[in-house]
Amino acid sequence: MGRIADQAPTPTAPQLLRSWLPDAEVVTRHRRRATAEPDALWRAARDVRLDDTRALGRLVRWRIPGTPGDLPYAELFARPPFTVLDEGPDWSVSGLCGRIWTLTRDYPELDGLDAFAGWSIPGTVRVAFAHWVEPDRDGSVLVSEARVEAVDRRAALRLRSLWLAVGPFERLIGAEPLALAASRADREA
Repeated sequence: MGRIADQAPTPTAPQLLRSWLPDAEVVTRHRRRATAEPDALWRAARDVRLDDTRALGRLVRWRIPGTPGDLPYAELFARPPFTVLDEGPDWSVSGLCGRIWTLTRDYPELDGLDAFAGWSIPGTVRVAFAHWVEPDRDGSVLVSEARVEAVDRRAALRLRSLWLAVGPFERLIGAEPLALAASRADREA
């Protein structure tokens, strides 16, 4: 049998995230270790629902009206106003665009990666969310990263003001789904 030609390695979720939003003004990252194997941790992560998380679940439902509480986060990131940018067996990257600082919940529906990559409406931002699992010598690690990049200077100023108000609280609520997933995966292991 002949040898298969060498192929370029498939990019990872963090590489894709950085390539799509290289000049992000805001970057958040959360990590949670688990003793469970990577597959078990990824399954547990995909099953965490909005109602399972107190603060983050309520915040998401307030910012995206009509979102059911029993919706798993994995499904949330795959439906409008989000669009799946790419995914693999143990990772996913989704994006949304708009004016994330308004109370009018101004998030247009995007039709895939090309719409996200080409987004350039003044006064808005592009936001990408990546979730993935990494093997660890004692089990695995669940990682969540978000990047926010302003389209123009006006949006950058608004984003900076928003982040001054909400940034200090992000650490408190952003890791909530990861902790649940790790706990569930470890219990089931």
